[in-house]
Amino acid sequence: MNIIEVKNLKKYYKGIKAVDGINIEVKKGYVVAILGPNGAGKTTTVETLEGLRVPTSGEIYYFGEKINVVDEKIKEKIGVQLQSTNFFTNLTVHETLKAFSGLYKKTVDVNELLKKFNLIEKKKSRIKNLSGGQLQRVALATAVVNDPEIVFLDEPTTGLDPQARRNLWDAIIELKKNGKTIILTTHYMEEAEKLADMIYIIDHGKIILKGTVKELIENTKMKSVITFYSEKNIKIDMLDLKNINGFYELETNDVESDIIKILEYSKEKGHKIEDISIRKPNLEDVFLQLTGRTLRE
Repeated sequence: MNIIEVKNLKKYYKGIKAVDGINIEVKKGYVVAILGPNGAGKTTTVETLEGLRVPTSGEIYYFGEKINVVDEKIKEKIGVQLQSTNFFTNLTVHETLKAFSGLYKKTVDVNELLKKFNLIEKKKSRIKNLSGGQLQRVALATAVVNDPEIVFLDEPTTGLDPQARRNLWDAIIELKKNGKTIILTTHYMEEAEKLADMIYIIDHGKIILKGTVKELIENTKMKSVITFYSEKNIKIDMLDLKNINGFYELETNDVESDIIKILEYSKEKGHKIEDISIRKPNLEDVFLQLTGRTLRE
């Protein structure tokens, strides 16, 4: 079942096409990542789904029903992660969560949220005294204070150190295990690869590719790269080896077969091969091939 469906969504600003005919399907219980460089249209798309922006045209469906506006009925079922700059810095963590819980009819017990997001020890700490990772955990807690079915996370780990980022990933994975549907925007390819069931890549207001990580790599026909070092001149029939001062590189769609050929050649000729490694294509490679730039550009 599609819990959200977007059809031909457009959003124009004074003739500028911020979003230009986007189609998105979000299945219940999925983590869907929307990737794109700054200005690609991903934030406008998500803010339209949250009800913060009015689309120029297109259709939005929540829970199988077409909506014209994101009304109170829908808002009770969605949670939106705020940026930490939107918090009152003199409030404590407990006071902040209590304040947010007062905005909804149905809420999760604040102490349960503190426990779930590892904030018990920071319960009485003021927002202004928290670390970046702690602030993001508070932001995530406020996003689920109403026990929503759908959670919107906009760049949830920006600015965090690697350990804090992974801690937040664990919290997001736990939300998914509890049946939440998550819409995630991120600049981090590793984050999308780790968390997302489905990925949409947006550039210049359009979806340029969608699918699982495996599907995206297969659809763009990305190759793996085998590298190794040898002091000898290596030439193997049917393999297009590139050699720079003894460092060899081979692009391939059949890693196993070509590794065997290289090792058999080495054994037959008595040529020593060192530092052999395999690099499989990833989401960063896909994005670079599609757009000619990295995600953070």
